[in-house]
Amino acid sequence: MSAFFMGGKTMKVTVNTLREMKENGEKITMLTAYDYQFARIQDAAGVDTMLVGDSLGNVMLGYANTLPVTMDEMIHHTKAVARAVKRAFVIFDMPFMSYQVCVEDAVFNAGRAIKETGAECVKLEGGGPLAAEATAAIVDCGIPVCAHLGLTPQSVNAMGGFMVQGKALEKAREIFDQAEMLQAAGACMLVLEAVPWKLAQVLTERLTIPTIGIGAGPHCDGQVLVVHDMFNMSGRVPPKFAKVFEDVEKIMSRGVKNYVKEVKASTFPETAHSFAIDDAIVNKLKPAAKKKAASKKAAKK
Repeated sequence: MSAFFMGGKTMKVTVNTLREMKENGEKITMLTAYDYQFARIQDAAGVDTMLVGDSLGNVMLGYANTLPVTMDEMIHHTKAVARAVKRAFVIFDMPFMSYQVCVEDAVFNAGRAIKETGAECVKLEGGGPLAAEATAAIVDCGIPVCAHLGLTPQSVNAMGGFMVQGKALEKAREIFDQAEMLQAAGACMLVLEAVPWKLAQVLTERLTIPTIGIGAGPHCDGQVLVVHDMFNMSGRVPPKFAKVFEDVEKIMSRGVKNYVKEVKASTFPETAHSFAIDDAIVNKLKPAAKKKAASKKAAKK
């Protein structure tokens, strides 16, 4: 029986729930969400965790990458998601340069994220001593932290593009060491993006915190996808690790084309889509309308 149901009621997903799911071998589901309606639908469908990703820069705001996304933009979208959610665990993705400069910035901005949005966790990309120190400081303030290793989009320029990470021994060992460091710093879960599946499997078996894969194979404790990729709504060819579960773009495009066609042909709206009025009222208005038209005509003469 799922850990989410007790006494016939659906329970809120928490860090404790996610830890129990890993211990029980129950897979964790995560999807990105950026607005009220998508979050409402996903929550009702049973998604365990929702990530308000800085990927909103690409799929919602039209940026070329995630780097221009600001704290204010993230807060705006996360507030909408949190208002819709009743069950799922909501994660705020800390945007570029909101936590990299110093620990004080990281703590301040993480506090803003939780205080102003209603999210329950923040996500930080990258490893190393500064990331571990920032994670520990944020956790000390009572804010759960989700770590993120492998392909970290905020470091795309340093990485030289979007490519698989950890295939060579040196890089694989670095990811392994950073994962253990972040767990020791207090991270409550770890996203592994675009890493070889065997490396993700070893990490999942080694760590006591849940691992969430995206392009990291089937052995992670859970999976995450960008929702616009799974619905083929991103305007791009979905990445190799994504699966199109429903072609929503095709459905929406067909609907819009039919709408344009019917409006142009005057077949929409029909009387059934309109509101009635008593003919007697309309008839009383007609003389006044005629009189007004006559007055305008006389004025032109």
